[in-house]
Amino acid sequence: MQSILKCCAGLDVHKMMVMATVQTEDENGEIKEITQSFKTYRRERRKLRDFLVKHQVELVVMESTGVYWKCVHETLIKAGLKVWVVNARHVKNVPGRKTDVQDSQWLATLGRCGLLRPSFVPPPDIEQLRLLFRRRQKLVGQLAGEKTRLHKVLDDAGIRLGGVVSDIHGKSAQEMIQGLIDGLPPQELVKFARGKLKSKTKELFDSMEGSLSSAHLTVLKSIRKHIQYLDDEVAELDAGIRNIVQTQYREPWQLLQTLPGVDEIAAAGLIAEIGDDMSAFGSRESLASWAGLCPGNNESAGKRKSGKTRKGNQSLRRLMCEISQAAVKTKSQFKGKHQSLTIRRGYKRSIIAIGHKMLRVIYCILTRLTPYKDPEIDYEALTVHRNAPRWLQMLQKYNYLPALTKE
Repeated sequence: MQSILKCCAGLDVHKMMVMATVQTEDENGEIKEITQSFKTYRRERRKLRDFLVKHQVELVVMESTGVYWKCVHETLIKAGLKVWVVNARHVKNVPGRKTDVQDSQWLATLGRCGLLRPSFVPPPDIEQLRLLFRRRQKLVGQLAGEKTRLHKVLDDAGIRLGGVVSDIHGKSAQEMIQGLIDGLPPQELVKFARGKLKSKTKELFDSMEGSLSSAHLTVLKSIRKHIQYLDDEVAELDAGIRNIVQTQYREPWQLLQTLPGVDEIAAAGLIAEIGDDMSAFGSRESLASWAGLCPGNNESAGKRKSGKTRKGNQSLRRLMCEISQAAVKTKSQFKGKHQSLTIRRGYKRSIIAIGHKMLRVIYCILTRLTPYKDPEIDYEALTVHRNAPRWLQMLQKYNYLPALTKE
């Protein structure tokens, strides 16, 4: 294979050690290899940095091994070295030849011959925002699990409140559950009903006639306490996320909120996962492929086989599914697209397709820095409808129009 670089290094990164191989091509075209292992402590990472700088390495290549590569990557980037983090699927070696030394040598060989392409590595400020957002996603998942357990415990005690109220975690239902824990009788609990629930007094009374044991009460108190704790943690993370995006990414954050289904936290999550600079992906198709939202390519002998989506950024994929489910409930082009796809492909596949379409729109919004305009909405008519009464009043006030009669 023809060499593209004269000196390249491959790093096989593990939790406690890094195997580094430097390949150098001399004037006669001969390849010289130097392999050395380093620990992943801070002092050893500095030794690795000095080792690579000493050999005047043009490019450093490493696999994205869990989170172990991040501290090594940061140390080398600060030293001014060019570092590529590559996909492990792109550098898979021949089976039966798998050692740490051979892995580092293979990485150096592929990098020297120009057979690799770098993965997207967010800048440090985006990485900090991503850390907060992914922690929030994890807590929201735990919160949903605790709410499900609360519902399950009530059903176990014979209380069917969840079958009468539309949202068992609404204000009325939560006050009733707290009353059950406090030992209030059902005739007192129905007084907490609000709005449309007032017309279901008889059903509410019947649904709360159960038998809560001491164990049920203990578990309910524990779950409610944990739910309150998680709510406070999520609120604290929300404040930190908003503070970062409002000070550093205000313009793209506001532009993303013009898209149907995207609120403040969702817009911040999009910035945390893909950043605000779309040049790192090159095209909207590449972005969709990186996120794992586009159909897979699987063709052989002229026959198209399963188009199952590939594995991509799972956090972004989850966020796009949430945004899609909110967008299809709005009066936008995504609602019509979803309805037509659901008939043929089913609900879940149509949500993935809407997420794919919305991610390409997001790429255009962040590239052009223009707000989203839905093709099925007449924005001029909406503006006129909203402001016409005020315009007419002002025209009459300053005698540009005669006073309008009731007729």
